Amino acid sequence: MRVIPIASGKGGVGKSLVAANIAVALAQAGQRVVLADLDLGASNLHLVLGFRSPAGGIGTFLNNTRVDFTQVIFPTDVRGLRFIPGDQEMPGMANLKSFQRNALVRRLLALASDTDILILDLGAGTHQSILDFFLLSGQGIVVTSPAVTATLNAYVFLKNTVFRLMYTVFKKGTEACGYLEKVRKDSSGKHLYIPQMLSEIVKIDPESHKKFREAVLHFHPRLIMNMIEDPKDADVAMKIRRSCEEYLDIKVEHLGIMYRDGIQDTALSSRLPVVLYKPQSVISQAIYRIADKILQTEEENFTLTEEAIDDSFQEASLEAEIDFENKMEYVEELLHTGALTQGDLLETVKSQQLEISKLKKENNLLKHKLTQAASRGFKL
Repeated sequence: MRVIPIASGKGGVGKSLVAANIAVALAQAGQRVVLADLDLGASNLHLVLGFRSPAGGIGTFLNNTRVDFTQVIFPTDVRGLRFIPGDQEMPGMANLKSFQRNALVRRLLALASDTDILILDLGAGTHQSILDFFLLSGQGIVVTSPAVTATLNAYVFLKNTVFRLMYTVFKKGTEACGYLEKVRKDSSGKHLYIPQMLSEIVKIDPESHKKFREAVLHFHPRLIMNMIEDPKDADVAMKIRRSCEEYLDIKVEHLGIMYRDGIQDTALSSRLPVVLYKPQSVISQAIYRIADKILQTEEENFTLTEEAIDDSFQEASLEAEIDFENKMEYVEELLHTGALTQGDLLETVKSQQLEISKLKKENNLLKHKLTQAASRGFKL
């Protein structure tokens, strides 16, 4: 069974939409898929999936020892796809205790006997439980968007994941663990570049260093750049790649791009995943393309080459160009048929201008904070 955790550094980037639709696409391809809503405390994946209001979910299982886990696994209208809801109305579900997390992990991994792919829709942010679920696989997916705050948070998420991997590998009592604790308590931030830390750890604890290098060798997180407006937006992923290689010493693969499309809102209001609502749309075709890449990917125990990473980023840039042309052709077709009026088009342009204005303000605010941090000698 392949485990595919899907996370994001911040909310609002379409993570749940990606998770639900990829699950449908993989099931349509003949895979036995289980989709689990682990965005505990803010569970709404059933709405994206078009699933009826669940009678129970993961929270029910964790809070009632008499509930068998199979009771919270539900069939869906999509052949081959089963769904495990979360529980948004149960307080405290976002912060699982270690024994709850371990119990849930055991139950999820036990699905391997009748499941090909397990997709985990994780909560936004960097809580320890989220990082642990993400590390259940070496091929987790991070969904982000071209907005400065979104890309920054995607990098921060991966940074925290690497630190969590270190804490997992470096056992208590080792020199490496002691050094890591010292760095954590150092508020100056000057030691937070992973390559610098590893150069120190290899000197004081070569055995722990070796174990970490072996663990990170099979850690290949992948990016999906969602909500792009222009082909140039796809290039933003390169910033995340460079930061991860320079400051985290990890390699990131580009899984694909998805354009912002109002049709997903229409699909949501119709209680259908967009790949079912309009499978020929640009966004649906992008999802099918990503699902195909997932199926073509080798198992986790492989080494990702620099050439393969370069190819993935070049392919994403090409896909952005092609999808943009298809999107424009689709708009022209709607205008000619009368399905989309010029007034509708103008309203869309206005809303996009407002969104751009909002992003510019966020960008300026972030630049101001970075300038202030730099003036205090703080290294990011």
